[in-house]
Amino acid sequence: MAEPHARPEARARLRVGGFEPLTTVDWPGRLSAVVFLQGCPWRCRYCHNAELAPLTAPGMKPWADIFERLRARRGFLDAVIFSGGEPTLQSELPEALREAADLGFEVALHTNGHDPAALQRALDTGAVDFVALDVKAPYDDYPTITQVPASGMPARESARLVLASAVAHELRTTWHPALLSRDQLRAIARELSALGARAWVVQLFRPEGCPVRWLRESLALPARVDEDLRAELTAIIPGFEVRGGDID
Repeated sequence: MAEPHARPEARARLRVGGFEPLTTVDWPGRLSAVVFLQGCPWRCRYCHNAELAPLTAPGMKPWADIFERLRARRGFLDAVIFSGGEPTLQSELPEALREAADLGFEVALHTNGHDPAALQRALDTGAVDFVALDVKAPYDDYPTITQVPASGMPARESARLVLASAVAHELRTTWHPALLSRDQLRAIARELSALGARAWVVQLFRPEGCPVRWLRESLALPARVDEDLRAELTAIIPGFEVRGGDID
């Protein structure tokens, strides 16, 4: 079979803001590389990758160079993760997903679900093996996190698409009590359960690396999920999990 090559239009237009050549934590059980795509339409208050929000920025990397680095690592890496920023913001994403899959890698997509149609186009490639979908808040409360009006409506539709697909997935929420209340966590659980979710991960907020000083300082104390709240949320979603911090 002929060796795959990146198509010229994808090489020229895909905006890559960063590249992590090796990670063992972003997709547990797999040696992965992460391609961070530039651009995001939301301005989440706790974002650790705010430099990726503009569509263009200094130090961007040509996709052709990343493609060649991935090709050279066949037989060593298991997977390629497309993250951001928000990767579905770029119309060239489906072609890049196919190109990575054609190299023989498993492919994961990390997305906030801002554009259900773009997410569906990515899923329709057949190249995506795993989707990690952020759930920011109860859907009516999305603007308190994203700072974008009505952002919960497309996010809900994206969750429905992912849950209806045959693609392996993870729904996950970043949480600190200064960002979302316990009642809001309960509301998220109920909304996801109503959509058909049977698993959900709460990731505890990490202040390290947060670029906004006031937010970093105000959230300096670690978030904790006590056993009573954990039991409540597990009763709603049996596959509930807490990741990244303490459980009282």
